[in-house]
Amino acid sequence: MESSGKSNRQLNGGLLYPNGVRRQVRSPSVIVIGAGMAGISAAHALHEASIQVTVLESRDRIGGRVHTDYSFGFPVDLGASWLHGVSKENPLAPLISRLGLPLYRTSGDNSVLYDHDLESYALFDMDGRQVPQELVTKVGEVFELILQEANKVRKEQSEDISIGRAFSIVFERKPELRLEGLEHKVLQWYICRMEGWFASDADTISLQSWDQEVLLPGGHGLMVRGYLPVINTLAKGIDIRLNHRVTKIVRRYNGVMITVEDGTTFVADAVIVAVPLGVLKAKTIKFEPKLPDWKEAAIDDLGVGIENKIILHFDKVFWPNVEFLGVVAETSYGCSYFLNLHKATGHPVLVYMPAGQLARDIEKLSDEAAAEFAFMQLKKILPEASAPIQHLVSRWGSDINTLGSYSYDAVGKPHDLFERLRVPVDNVFFAGEATSMSYPGSIHGAFATGQMAAEACRMRVLERYGELDLFQPVMGEEGVFYVPLLISRLPTLVWFAIAICYACWFTLWPLSSTLFHVEPQPQPQPQPALTELMP
Repeated sequence: MESSGKSNRQLNGGLLYPNGVRRQVRSPSVIVIGAGMAGISAAHALHEASIQVTVLESRDRIGGRVHTDYSFGFPVDLGASWLHGVSKENPLAPLISRLGLPLYRTSGDNSVLYDHDLESYALFDMDGRQVPQELVTKVGEVFELILQEANKVRKEQSEDISIGRAFSIVFERKPELRLEGLEHKVLQWYICRMEGWFASDADTISLQSWDQEVLLPGGHGLMVRGYLPVINTLAKGIDIRLNHRVTKIVRRYNGVMITVEDGTTFVADAVIVAVPLGVLKAKTIKFEPKLPDWKEAAIDDLGVGIENKIILHFDKVFWPNVEFLGVVAETSYGCSYFLNLHKATGHPVLVYMPAGQLARDIEKLSDEAAAEFAFMQLKKILPEASAPIQHLVSRWGSDINTLGSYSYDAVGKPHDLFERLRVPVDNVFFAGEATSMSYPGSIHGAFATGQMAAEACRMRVLERYGELDLFQPVMGEEGVFYVPLLISRLPTLVWFAIAICYACWFTLWPLSSTLFHVEPQPQPQPQPALTELMP
């Protein structure tokens, strides 16, 4: 049968059987649904463990919410673009290091804005006047006080409320923290940035669980060349069937049968479901027998937010040399921000990043209208801005293959829903950022859960075949060479010169391995049981 131009010698062992035709299974086999980071991570781990694996992907490309576009003549990421936690504690760091991919550091640890240092911003009001940096710093300190007061409110509440409601209670108790005039607008911008982190509005985010994510050390780094090289490396040698949209998963004691949109069926010993939470919520994949109530409840109760990118390519740079441009307003909905890719990559590109309800409203527009809307926000703060020569628009909320950007803790729902979503049901395993209790919404969380699902699945199928070696090292425990991450805040041309020198040095490591510190690679462990703005 066709495999989208890709083949794999593993199929010769009888992994898959189209149209229900059964033949004798010769060796353990697994199907992975979804070729995003989690699915590719799982498939790579199984492939390395000599498990026959095939990936079924609904799109005509791999990567999922990793989408590096080259239509401008250089890479830009429409989806994931940061490494949150630039350190060897990050499970993705060893791979990024070995590939020699450079990162541009956008913040250190404990940034009040989560992913950027305060001094890298230039904020403006709607009349194009820049907000004094001293005022921005002052309001940032007030915002931290508000978060501390909100934590006191959390301790007093017997039931969960939204972080937005908690802010209201804080303002009622301490009106001086509400701020007035320009300071109030800057405060709303801080809240806007917080909403961007969760891809949802403050009125929908759980007060009890909003800060339960584990933040890795090392700050945050932007992938200068995009994330696709990481995906392509992991996908090498794996049989991936593009344009294969799964519609049904039938599980039996002796295996699973997967049906795709055109009626073709595939059979294997087990399946790893690595589709986005939004797709699971939409129930476009039918499970037979139906999933247990506790699993369906986890799918239904987890929140899934929307953050999009409108990428504007200009013929020249006309904006300040900062990493982020911000627009302050009376409400967080009216605020906005632009990522300056020129500072990191040398290309004249700004990325407008709406989240929550604003992102939903913009998705109702055409690409041209959305790009015009973003440009109008830019013109408010830089009246002399020249029009973009190219644009790209993401639509993660309405894209049938995602139906959302990433997960978050919804009001009134326990944080352990992420773990419940991860727990397998017989020989049906689950992976993805929404199954990571420690790192939800992150690409390293997706990667780690793919590794965890692969290991659990491997143990299951090998046990069935009587081939399980209890003394065999768990995948990922073998020692690896740790190569320092290429992280910098230097200008692009200087950085590339350093990168070239580094690449030459890295090619010499087989000749002198004693130059490198050898240590085990960390193995992730399972956790316990536009209204008013629209034109």
